[in-house]
Amino acid sequence: MREGSLEAPTRHPVDWKNDLFWDKSDLEAELERVYDICHGCRRCVSLCDAFPTLFDLVDESETMEVDGVAKTDYKKVVDQCYLCDLCYLTKCPYVPPHEWNVDFPHLMLRAKAQDFKENGTSFRNKTLTNTDAMNKLMKIPVINQAGNALLENKTFRSVFEKGFGVHRDAPVPKYHTKNVAKLTKGLAQVSITAKPVGRTTGKVALYATCYGNYNTPDLGADFLKVFQHNEVEIKLVPKERCCGMPKFELGDLDSVEQSMQYNIPVLAKLVDEGYDLVAPIPSCVLMYKQELPLMFPDNKDVIKVRNAFFDPFEYLMIRHKGGELKTDFKQELGDISYQVACHQRVQKIGGKTKDLLSLVPGTQVLSIERCSGHDGTYAVKQETYDKSVKIARPVVRKVTEQAANHFTSDCPMANAHIAKLAGDAIKSNEHPMTLLRRAYSL
Repeated sequence: MREGSLEAPTRHPVDWKNDLFWDKSDLEAELERVYDICHGCRRCVSLCDAFPTLFDLVDESETMEVDGVAKTDYKKVVDQCYLCDLCYLTKCPYVPPHEWNVDFPHLMLRAKAQDFKENGTSFRNKTLTNTDAMNKLMKIPVINQAGNALLENKTFRSVFEKGFGVHRDAPVPKYHTKNVAKLTKGLAQVSITAKPVGRTTGKVALYATCYGNYNTPDLGADFLKVFQHNEVEIKLVPKERCCGMPKFELGDLDSVEQSMQYNIPVLAKLVDEGYDLVAPIPSCVLMYKQELPLMFPDNKDVIKVRNAFFDPFEYLMIRHKGGELKTDFKQELGDISYQVACHQRVQKIGGKTKDLLSLVPGTQVLSIERCSGHDGTYAVKQETYDKSVKIARPVVRKVTEQAANHFTSDCPMANAHIAKLAGDAIKSNEHPMTLLRRAYSL
């Protein structure tokens, strides 16, 4: 028996169509087995609050071992896991192919799925994760204007916290009535002859995402300008729904399947037409690159989409390696504090955003490889906001120390969370693609 493993981690499919996946006693046995391994290792204690919660339960039990922890308390650990995947990819020495076969995030997913199926969830959680419905509601002009105003009102936020469970200090995004398609109507009509480079076809379809469409629609224009400047044909995915990541993190796997059934045929058709796929949010990219293929490993279209999906900076750096990225930068960016998003790190592509921005003359990118603690809803909920602030503290401290010209993260939600916590220590906070557009003076 080996103590640990230095081999590259491999991932097994999420066997959620198997009856055993939903067996409560089998789940509890597996939770006890993995919790015991984690208790004996404790390498992940600095990542999120799931592990400190587990270790406190063990240390405060009568036996000071996992067998002293009540099985009803196992859920306390599950509730603190937001599936960032960092324990699996960066810390755990017992992941497959090691014989102990520890996949902590997907075990937490299984526990969340069983709990959701048995007990459902709160109205707040359903609302926060139903991004498509929220966007449809908030794009109505009257509701949009009133909603945005109320979400910025301190008195309303206090009442909202008590009645709905969204923390009064949590940053909530502004909603826009015009999505990316409406804002970029003229830009999307530029004619470019595609040139394949490496694994890229030179034709890209931008999956704007829920957040990109209605919370940061200007970001879509930045994508189009930068890709067109680099002579990549780019257009918007003609119709899309949420990728399913919010429901995935909730354990609502049936809703994830419904989103897949809507989105995958659209995306697969684009791939058949020669388009590669990119998205501005790392979590959405990861959903198509990893989670959906593991949930539906026998779906040929899901695999087809996975193989065509790229992180946007991964895509541009592949073309740079082939000599097809323009480096005619007009503007220096100075120092950039850069928080590396967890769901980008676990794509196993390396630091492509940092590599690209570092090509800009007079620019130094200072990477911070620590979680922001946001996770989409974890930093919004009343009961976990303070924990998210604690998780983000090392990032905030580093950003303050660096005192850079810009703060950025590939995840706009992490960006907003850290920017609010750091306050005046941040001079500007923008998406890396916005900074790249600025460097090009587009």
